[in-house]
Amino acid sequence: MLPKDPVMLLSYINTQLRDFYPSLEALGKGLDVDVEEIKKKLSEIDYEYEESSNQFK
Repeated sequence: MLPKDPVMLLSYINTQLRDFYPSLEALGKGLDVDVEEIKKKLSEIDYEYEESSNQFK
């Protein structure tokens, strides 16, 4: 289950991307989560996925 708090979600997702997944799409498949929902939630705190660094900034 993903954290509901956007700041906690940011930390969790970036850690997962850094340690286990080569892309946001791979994370979505691996964790069976909707990446568009993650993008939407993190955009609320002004973070967007940066493919070149594989993290939300």
